[in-house]
Amino acid sequence: MSKYVIGLDFGSDSARAVVVNAENGEQVASSVKYYPRWMEGKYCQPLKNQYRQHPLDYIETLEATVKEALALSPSGTAENVVGLAFDTTGSTPAFTDETGTPLALLPEFKDNPNAMFVLWKDHTAVSEAAEINKLCAEWDPDYSSYEGGIYSSEWLWAKALHILREDEAVRSKAYSIVEHCEWMPALLTGVKSSAAIVRSRCANGHKAMWNAKWGGLPSEKFLTALDPLLKGYRARLFTDTETADKPVGVLTKEWADRLGLTTKVVVAGGAFDCHFGAVGAGITPYTLVRIIGTSTCDVMVASYEEIGDKLIRGICGQVDGSVIPGMIGLEAGQSAFGDVYAWFRRVLEFPLKNILSKTSIVDAATKAKLIEEACESIIPALTAEAEKIAITESAVIATDWINGRRTPDANQLLKGAIDGLTLGSDAPAIFRALVEATAFGSRAIVERFVSEGVRIDNVTGIGGIALKSPFVMQTLSDVLNMPIKVCRTDQACALGAAMFAATAAGVYGKVEDAQKAMSSGFAKEYVPNQDNARIYSELYKKYLQLGTFTESQTVK
Repeated sequence: MSKYVIGLDFGSDSARAVVVNAENGEQVASSVKYYPRWMEGKYCQPLKNQYRQHPLDYIETLEATVKEALALSPSGTAENVVGLAFDTTGSTPAFTDETGTPLALLPEFKDNPNAMFVLWKDHTAVSEAAEINKLCAEWDPDYSSYEGGIYSSEWLWAKALHILREDEAVRSKAYSIVEHCEWMPALLTGVKSSAAIVRSRCANGHKAMWNAKWGGLPSEKFLTALDPLLKGYRARLFTDTETADKPVGVLTKEWADRLGLTTKVVVAGGAFDCHFGAVGAGITPYTLVRIIGTSTCDVMVASYEEIGDKLIRGICGQVDGSVIPGMIGLEAGQSAFGDVYAWFRRVLEFPLKNILSKTSIVDAATKAKLIEEACESIIPALTAEAEKIAITESAVIATDWINGRRTPDANQLLKGAIDGLTLGSDAPAIFRALVEATAFGSRAIVERFVSEGVRIDNVTGIGGIALKSPFVMQTLSDVLNMPIKVCRTDQACALGAAMFAATAAGVYGKVEDAQKAMSSGFAKEYVPNQDNARIYSELYKKYLQLGTFTESQTVK
């Protein structure tokens, strides 16, 4: 009987479990479940950029997806599962008590958003990030130097400080902090103390300013200079981190029974979705892997010799072993990509949901069906019409900063802008401008890598947009003036997790061996149209000009 592994991918809206044959990468079965509380909009305030997720959403979808995926698998599969691994969004931290339990799982905090996991896209800590950057610039060493030189409100210390300042109840109970990708392996392996949680190299190297060069996390002196509220957290957190190819333990009897597995299942270390996704897409040196979803993450790996003492300015981070152990992982990305299109769809949905919903011409069931059908048709209809617009007629220019800018040079205070509107501008023209804006933002990232001396030979795209939107992907190829291969599987992150599970379980000696055996290959390659590429190079200059102007208007 073959050996199987389970890759678990926890995204922004949903979790998925994929059962994979560890010997050849064949996807045996999968299951996707949406977070129930998140889908109700609980604990989130979009106008305040507050996005929180309850740990029960994670627990419930974990159990539901694994059980359903196993039920869809051939008889005998569950008994032959040898490993599982988690990837999650990040930085998505939560405060814990001394046992390592997220505070929201305690009765007195069950409905307190500040006791929950703070999702990556939560930007409530902009002012705290600015304070961290100011202090880093004055400090020796500069703890932000391996994170592109700019600390973001999307990351651990900014979020933690913001909540400590805002919530006295959390402040009095909190003992430590855990990343989502660290907590789930700890939960399944029966960890009973914060100190025993295996800490993720990926998460903390990129988002918590951890680096072996200065002995781990930023010094106690630095943290208390930032704010005395952080006193003691360094000692109560950790010193060492581990790469995700190493096992953290095996399933407890309780969790083996709950999931329908055995207590022999090895649980691998956790990491962020984009890093596992890059591995699932077969990342090698000189390849930029773009994980394209609500936002994007851009991931590369490089040898120690190539990076040397080089510091890549303006990206999210460069961390030893964050992607593939034995290489330097590089991360960049956009704070909004698919979210830009989703925002425009919501704008256009207004008359459907607020006017048509009140009509008395048709019955309630018909009305609901009409609204649902119309809403689902908006993006496909816009795409079909936008594709007909000649690039030479593309007079509308937009920036992609609807949710701030992740890279190059993080600035979450930035807002999106649309320029060149006339009375003749219609919805497809604006949509095309937004698609081009996300592609221009991607080009800015590529140009930053190249200008910093990072060689890029190939681009790979993964995710739903990469597989399902030829218009977006062709535009991206034309703007970058580079071919883009699209990963065949629509579950590259979960497949990457499965590769780490197989490595941790001993099926493979190293992650690269798992990649070679379990890769899904590519579904399609987009090649740039050279005429379009030349025109987009000129339009890109206008994008930069618009960005420079809007950034100059931002109050810092």
